[in-house]
Amino acid sequence: MHGEDPYAQPELDAIPHADRAGLKVLVIGAGMSGILSGIRLKEAGISFEILEKNPDVGGTWFENTYPGCRVDSANHTYSYSFRPQDWPQHFSEQRVLHQYFADTVDDYGLSDSIRFNCEVLGARYDEETRLWQVEVAWASGGEETLSANAIICAVGQLNRPNEPMIAGRDDFAGESFHSARWRHDIDLTGKKVGVVGTGASAFQFTPIIAEQAQSVTLFQRTPPWIVPNADYFKHVPEGKHWLLNHVPFYARWFRFNMFWRSAEGLLGAVTAEEGWNRPEESVSEANQHFRDALVGNLQMHFHDRPDLLEKCVPAYPPGAKRALIDDGRYLSSLKRDNVALIADPIEKITAGGIETSSGNAYDFDVIVFATGFKASSFLFPMEFYGIDGKELHDQWAGEPRAYKGISVPGFPNLFMCYGPNTNIVVNGSIVFFSECEVRYILGCLAMSMAHENKALDVRENVHDGYNEWIDRGNLGMAWGQSDVSTWYKNASGRITQNWPFTLLEFWQQTRAPTADEYELV
Repeated sequence: MHGEDPYAQPELDAIPHADRAGLKVLVIGAGMSGILSGIRLKEAGISFEILEKNPDVGGTWFENTYPGCRVDSANHTYSYSFRPQDWPQHFSEQRVLHQYFADTVDDYGLSDSIRFNCEVLGARYDEETRLWQVEVAWASGGEETLSANAIICAVGQLNRPNEPMIAGRDDFAGESFHSARWRHDIDLTGKKVGVVGTGASAFQFTPIIAEQAQSVTLFQRTPPWIVPNADYFKHVPEGKHWLLNHVPFYARWFRFNMFWRSAEGLLGAVTAEEGWNRPEESVSEANQHFRDALVGNLQMHFHDRPDLLEKCVPAYPPGAKRALIDDGRYLSSLKRDNVALIADPIEKITAGGIETSSGNAYDFDVIVFATGFKASSFLFPMEFYGIDGKELHDQWAGEPRAYKGISVPGFPNLFMCYGPNTNIVVNGSIVFFSECEVRYILGCLAMSMAHENKALDVRENVHDGYNEWIDRGNLGMAWGQSDVSTWYKNASGRITQNWPFTLLEFWQQTRAPTADEYELV
């Protein structure tokens, strides 16, 4: 099954094929992690189905179609290790990413194993049968209950738009929509457009709509740090294509080198230094150097616009909030005559537009809410009832935690990809994390089958000790030191998203589960 595959799970080799086929796994979501789960389960000979609420695969790369949508991790790392691609650009557009995942589904023969337009409402664990009863609703109408020995939740974190609670929002007389649900039927040509938010999506679509609209006014709560990258929109040079396609082992070396330089190489620049005391600027000497370089880039772009420079230099350390990549396109768009950047907080929305706290009023034809996602609402809005009928979100009580981001006590054989504290800030690709997680989950399934299909329930003390370690680690990073508002944190201010250590450490800890981590129930 695995040969030289570094993500293979050798524990499965001892499990008879008949036992593997007798296990049933339901995978929720046909995005990057769900497709990966299906591939690995199929290779292992384990029975499975993938449940997808959308009519197509791709997850975030199917749902987000706003102008300029593209990946901000280099594509030679943001791709499956076992399925390299001759990417046309260093950072591909949404349509290219969606096609990559659609082609992967075809190449690995997963189409017949995916139920589209099938939304999971929730699931309940039956302690007597050791099965999960999964409630699903069909887009065409009707509901159904499906049974499974195990569930893999591969729904991601950035898939439920965060609709802002702004007074008067329903009073607006024009058109409005969230950037994650882009209204392509609305022509912005010649329109006065208001954009609420200056995060990743606004960063990408603003330069494009600024060329169409009469005016674009961005309302910024907190400026992002901007990391310059001259390759962000560039095509991969022909010479590089030749090397990747013809020189033995070059593609592997290129991928590894990219991971090491841009991943582990940058982690030190966002790690806090004990005794460093510049909370609004930096968390260490290395972080200060990083800041100085980023400020220098802004100064170069805005040497003739001190008003924009003042608005665009963040008052928090680099790494404390998601940084954005730019080759100068976004920064240049802010200097256009028809673009305005407003740092005055929004007070309310009126019939005509937006009013800020200083009393200034702005009239718009269209308002776009680029306000991100409900990242801390893991698995929302699904409900999962585990042992003794405990509901998962009730147990979390607003503090989502999991062992290795994968397992939660009291919920046997319920596994997650991209669960709590498995997000990355500077080091690597989320695809790498998913490959590690799925490898570990297959190890859990192997352990279950080796013990007469008993379900695995992570030990509470193991789970708790692990999360104490995670919390300590996050407190030592820029995002744990700063009090800046960010989707990395939940309502209480705890970092629920981020992994604070190296990629190597995550690789090592997800090689395979051990008997002392779990109880067999």
